[in-house]
Amino acid sequence: MIGGSALLVLALLAAGMAASTAGLIKWAATARTTLRAGTVVFLLLMMVAMIGGALVYFLRPSAGGLVGGFWFASALMSVSVVVIFYAFLVEVRSQEEGRPAVQRGPRAGYLAAVLGLVLLNEVLMGWTFGLAAGTLGPGAADGALGLFQGIVASPWFLFTMGGEMLLTTYLLRDALPGPVAIVLAAQSAIMLLSPPALLSGAWRAFAIYAGSAAMIGLFVYLMEFIYRHRQLTAAFARYLVRLLAVYGAMMLGLYLWLADGNVLLFAVAVVAEMVLFFDTVLRSEPYREPPRVVWQLRPNWAFALLAGVFVAEVFMGALLDLQIAPAAFAGAFRPLPLAGPLGTVAYDAVYNGFWFLAATTASTWFLAMMGVEMGTLVYFKFRESRELETRIRLVLVMGMYGGFAVFFPSAYYAAVFPGAPSGAAVPLLGWSMGIGTEALGLGVLGVVALTYVIAGAASALFGRRAICGTFCTAALMYQGTTLDAMKSFNRSARVGHKYLGSRLSTAYSVTTGAAVGGLLLATTASVLDTAGIWHVHVLGADPTVFFYALSFSVLWYVTFVATPYLGTYNCVTLGYCYTGAIAQAFQKIGFYKLKVDSPEVCRRCTTLDCAKACPIGLVDMPGHFRTKGEFRSSKCCGVGDCVGACPYGNLYVYDVRHWLRERLGRPPRVERVHRLPMVPARPAAGPSAAVASAASANGPMPGR
Repeated sequence: MIGGSALLVLALLAAGMAASTAGLIKWAATARTTLRAGTVVFLLLMMVAMIGGALVYFLRPSAGGLVGGFWFASALMSVSVVVIFYAFLVEVRSQEEGRPAVQRGPRAGYLAAVLGLVLLNEVLMGWTFGLAAGTLGPGAADGALGLFQGIVASPWFLFTMGGEMLLTTYLLRDALPGPVAIVLAAQSAIMLLSPPALLSGAWRAFAIYAGSAAMIGLFVYLMEFIYRHRQLTAAFARYLVRLLAVYGAMMLGLYLWLADGNVLLFAVAVVAEMVLFFDTVLRSEPYREPPRVVWQLRPNWAFALLAGVFVAEVFMGALLDLQIAPAAFAGAFRPLPLAGPLGTVAYDAVYNGFWFLAATTASTWFLAMMGVEMGTLVYFKFRESRELETRIRLVLVMGMYGGFAVFFPSAYYAAVFPGAPSGAAVPLLGWSMGIGTEALGLGVLGVVALTYVIAGAASALFGRRAICGTFCTAALMYQGTTLDAMKSFNRSARVGHKYLGSRLSTAYSVTTGAAVGGLLLATTASVLDTAGIWHVHVLGADPTVFFYALSFSVLWYVTFVATPYLGTYNCVTLGYCYTGAIAQAFQKIGFYKLKVDSPEVCRRCTTLDCAKACPIGLVDMPGHFRTKGEFRSSKCCGVGDCVGACPYGNLYVYDVRHWLRERLGRPPRVERVHRLPMVPARPAAGPSAAVASAASANGPMPGR
């Protein structure tokens, strides 16, 4: 290692090289003549020549190395002179022939040359400065891959590249569309916050936390952006999918680096991100085209977006768990070695993949991270909502998630019950309903029964909105602005289309029956196992533990990512949640339903906004309102979007509160908000005409 003053000189040189490269990239992005393009290539070649000559010397720090470095730099500089001379001749010839010197846009070969030279320049600089600082060996012992990892994961590469990207974004801020510039700036910040850049433990912790926060902020911005802009440019749509794929690989690479020191995948992802960044800034014209991609009509694109975000989040959550609570995370997931016969390797691979995903998605920091991200989108919906009841419910959704998905199963019960299995004291929320071969065993059955009694009573009194629309984590995940906008896929997706309406189709009955039947089978097997009558395990776990993990830690997230093919809120729509099935059964015998003030208003309505707003596709509700004045369905999860969507303020939720008011002889009072005039139509004869007239007036409508 060299002294502090020498390191400062190297840092200043690296900063100067980064600033010079950023300026050249700006020239390259705006070059429209052959001479200017040739000048950019000439200067990049000059930089490569200088750094390459220095590298030759540092590889062989002797008089011979100095001479070799000089000749290498001279030879490359000679090539660069040929480039600029050729560009000058082409420019002169164009002028003599009367052809325009200005080109419409950069050509592919020119862009490839600039990208290649920038990448080569960064690799050579990282290698040279690493040798000069004494932090990087020649690399012969580690081979080419080891050398590549050492260069890319060094501060001379990562910090220089991050600063270069940030400065380039600033220099081209006027030439880039605002959203593109924001995402590119976020890319730069995430690059600067690369944990492997420094060996310091303090830096590693800071970079993991700050980098994760920056990435969560980026995901929230992207989600909210596509919610606000239902049409995107084709270039930006492609860019988002590629960026999220890169970040998925990068987070996996960081997890592997923290787990066993392997930095190869992270290095590859960094180079891929760099190429994506500079390709975007060098070819910004397509990003300024009119937006024509309607993403709600592109299920494959929406799936790629959700999958990229989810993969990055899974490994980000695992990274945070490994950094913050390595012992607890290691105890939740013990991988099997992939060795032996093919069948053994296949089983161990399935075992490792299943329990890694289950342990990560059930971990505290993954749930906390998802809560921040999806909770922010719910907050945005809260700000949009005008109905007091909906706003109260959304506040409860965020509070319930923070308390019962994050705080109580981890911090609270870990402190109160330090010797109990993780989450065992929260049967419905944490460990698999408390039944199994763990220490608590059959003694927790009373708690389980009480839990379901409370859930059933709440569903009977207030509808399954008390569970599926408020208490369950699905409410937070699906009720944010962007995911809520994906309810359009309920009607367009092949699978989701089959589950439309309140009718319990054969497919719905099969999925619900499988969920409830699986619960009963797993519980029976677990009880018999506890009693010592029957010993059976699935993937090394108690049957109930496995069934719980399969249902809520694996399949739930798989179907969540598959929203563009299945429709949103598909745990309710498809009926595969056994907790929801229990709440559904109690809702059938309870007070909950949707009612309207005037069926006549619904008969004259042509918007059908209530049905369009339903996140689970209950498209037949308008017909019930027109004929019966109310709608009762065991599938309705009571999020209330239909109430806010009604343009006439004619719809409200009816539950035990309204029943009690009726028994007490007091008319139900329901908040009224924005109300539009009725669609013009010939008034019906008789009393209904007065109702229609009242519905179209600005004055108060008949009380509910």
